[in-house]
Amino acid sequence: MFDINNTKRKRLEAKGWRIGSTKEFLGLSEQENTYIELKLSLGENLKKRRLQNKLTQVELAKLLRSNQSRIAKMESGDPSVSIDLLVKSLLLLGTTRQDLAMIISQNR
Repeated sequence: MFDINNTKRKRLEAKGWRIGSTKEFLGLSEQENTYIELKLSLGENLKKRRLQNKLTQVELAKLLRSNQSRIAKMESGDPSVSIDLLVKSLLLLGTTRQDLAMIISQNR
C-alpha cells in the first residue's frame, strides 16, 4: 500500500478523502490482486534485468522479435501482456528458475 505519513493522512481524511489500497478501490478479489501484483513484479524485474544487460527497449524488442511499444507495455504491467511472455523474456535475459521463484514469492 502507498506509504503516507500520519499527519498527511489525517489532513486528507479531515477533508473527506479516503486512504486505501488499489485492491479496495477496485474491489478486487484476493486472487485478482495477487495476479496483478505478480504481473507488475515480473514487469519491474524485466526492466531491471534489461537495464542490467545495458539494453534499450528497442534492442530487447529485436531479441524478442517484437517492438519497442510491446516492451514498454511489458515493463508497465499492461493487461494485454501475458505472464507467459514476461517469463519467456526474463529467461532470454538470463533469469534463472531460482530468480523466477524469488520474483513470484516476493511481496510488492
